[in-house]
Amino acid sequence: MQNKNITVVKSMDVLNLFLHHSELTLNEMVELLGVPKTSVHRMVGSLETMGFLQKNNEGKYLLGLQFLQFGQLVADRLDIRQLALPIMKELRDKAKEAVNLIIKDGNDAIYIEKLDTPHPVRLYTKVGRRAPLYAGACSRIILAFLKKEEQEHYLQETELTAIGTGTITDKDRMRQVLADARKFGYTISYSELENDTVSIAAPIFDHTGCLAAGLSIAGPDSRFGTDRLPELIDSIKNAAKEISFRLGYREGN
Repeated sequence: MQNKNITVVKSMDVLNLFLHHSELTLNEMVELLGVPKTSVHRMVGSLETMGFLQKNNEGKYLLGLQFLQFGQLVADRLDIRQLALPIMKELRDKAKEAVNLIIKDGNDAIYIEKLDTPHPVRLYTKVGRRAPLYAGACSRIILAFLKKEEQEHYLQETELTAIGTGTITDKDRMRQVLADARKFGYTISYSELENDTVSIAAPIFDHTGCLAAGLSIAGPDSRFGTDRLPELIDSIKNAAKEISFRLGYREGN
């Protein structure tokens, strides 16, 4: 680290100010940095020339449009499957249950990655499998974190048809389950897509704070006793948070 370029480091100090301030005058930057005004003026001038800072009509500086280009490139190049897979493997190895990654596709959820349990008794799922958003924990966690108006439109337009013995078909009950999922950050399903199964799911968010995917662990109900649920819930929530973090999500996004 001894060969850091001091000018680059100090320029980053300038840019880091805008993580917490939408706009700043030159004097405000000088005060916040505790650096001579001539040095700050020189760095700000260079950053403005390169498009990383821009000055508004009031003479205040804000982040330049160059960041939009770089930010979009980073977002476009993020592969959620690639980012999620190492965390999914850790979760599978810890929980010893199947782990699924699901995204929204129209009115369905589609499995885009899965890892099987090491147990001989397992659920049948595959990449590309679809499920309605209302049925099953991993699908429902996506529905739970949609915008309220989009969620309500879906419920009004969709018939909640039973798939397994535990599928929720009452819309008022569904609204309460969705509200609980948003409140607690996870949801559980019992025999909703397949009988005698349990699934626990948590949401994954992207760098804009929007829902990106759902993550779940699932298996036969015989392995999901009430004594084990708190540990599994913590594990799935923590794994989903880690994937969100790697996607650029921060609390308060």
